[in-house]
Amino acid sequence: MMIAKSQGGEAWQVVLNGDPLTLDGLRQIFDRRIDVALTDGVWARVTEARQRVDAIATGTRAVYGVNTGFGHLCRKRIEPDALTQLQDNLILSHAVGVGPAVPDELVRLMLLLKICSLTHGFSGISEPVLRGLMALLKHDLLPHIPQQGSLGASGDLAPLAHMVLPLIGHGTVRLDGVEMAAADALAKFDVAQVKLQPKDGVALINGTQFMAAYAVGLILRARHLLKHADIVASISLEGLQGSLAPFAEKLHALRPHRGAIETASNVRRLMDGSKILESHANCEKVQDPYSLRCVPQVHGAVRQAVHHAADVVETEINSVTDNPIIFEDGSTISGGLFHGEPLAIMLDYLAIALAELASISERRTYLLLSGHDGLPELLMKETGLNSGFMLPQYTAAALVSENKVLCSPASVDSIPTSLGQEDHVSMGATAATKAWRVLDNVETVLAIEEMCAAQALDYRAPIEPGRGVKIAHEVIRSRIAHAEADRLFGYDINVSLQTLREHAVVNAVEAELGELQ
Repeated sequence: MMIAKSQGGEAWQVVLNGDPLTLDGLRQIFDRRIDVALTDGVWARVTEARQRVDAIATGTRAVYGVNTGFGHLCRKRIEPDALTQLQDNLILSHAVGVGPAVPDELVRLMLLLKICSLTHGFSGISEPVLRGLMALLKHDLLPHIPQQGSLGASGDLAPLAHMVLPLIGHGTVRLDGVEMAAADALAKFDVAQVKLQPKDGVALINGTQFMAAYAVGLILRARHLLKHADIVASISLEGLQGSLAPFAEKLHALRPHRGAIETASNVRRLMDGSKILESHANCEKVQDPYSLRCVPQVHGAVRQAVHHAADVVETEINSVTDNPIIFEDGSTISGGLFHGEPLAIMLDYLAIALAELASISERRTYLLLSGHDGLPELLMKETGLNSGFMLPQYTAAALVSENKVLCSPASVDSIPTSLGQEDHVSMGATAATKAWRVLDNVETVLAIEEMCAAQALDYRAPIEPGRGVKIAHEVIRSRIAHAEADRLFGYDINVSLQTLREHAVVNAVEAELGELQ
């Protein structure tokens, strides 16, 4: 995959050239408009695969999804003159999703990942259909895709059917946030509706692109959040006059988990030059509570989960997840490459890991409010008339509790469908949407700690914190003022969350210190 900014400046051009997709590459285009192109060599693979499907469609051999029914109906042979209607019926009957819409940034990823999967040359997709998917991205016509309805088994059948509906003139799309009938949107940009050919429909909806898009988005967001979590923990550590000793390089060499080493290194860099540390170097406190002392172990374990998830996802997004597979020699295998179990287990694991960032963050927030180490109780001098920062911690606790419910694994469940033909399903789509909600909650909990930690650090002035912590504190204070009386702290939480999601703190720190791990 090659990425280049388009001449128009509005969209980024993605050229699929046969090279693997990478998370680093997808990070460049995440939440941006994209325009996809294929090299001649990739188009040749698509054309050759289509020719093999055409030969099957006109022959006498029964091949699942080409000239047979689907699921439990796989033993029913379809007459040659009904093969195209079979594909239309498949899309219409499978578009049964319900619930809120998939976010726009993930719809774009779904389209891109589906296009990429179809270009491996084992699906036999028709060229007009593939160009139709590319046109949706080019014009940013984003299909309305409900979040609920996929079992993550024969791929993400319902969500992918909704993704395809606009190509055959059904459903709705969003353009610049406005919902409109798909047929009207296609006509507006002179994009022709397509007539599905044999195998097209089954190639389009067999696949894991719904789960995979969520997984990609989760990892990209989590990688940033891990850096932010280390920064926020460092501000709390300075505000609470904690010890840097548990972050010593020689200590972590004795238990050399990669994630812990990375986190400890980040915190040491962020707190380099701290005068606050020097000011209490000989105090009587022997050791800090776990939420401060064990940041490398907890944040580090989450890091390792994200590293593992990235390996799984990069394999998945560069794989063929269709069924049946059409090989170069014309042979076919009806297998289970669409089954979402590899992603489902990983997504459950990732949600559990990410929830721990919020769990330990809320405990640090509680410490900040507790009046220890010279800080005023509830982080405000005049309490009684004022409640101080009492209630933001309530919100953090509520979200941490909600995450405990959301982290119940979906992948251990299975409900047989298709009259027993699909007798084990992954529930990976549920794992994906749950993990997305968990990450939203984690970001908010860390945003609450961020505003409380900044308040605590104010009380350490004029003694200065480490270089990285000082920069982070300045960014926060440029958006959220110090408080010595109650105000609408709900507004401050939203500002802190927006600051986090804009990467403002991480970007400012890395501009001064270099890239964090």
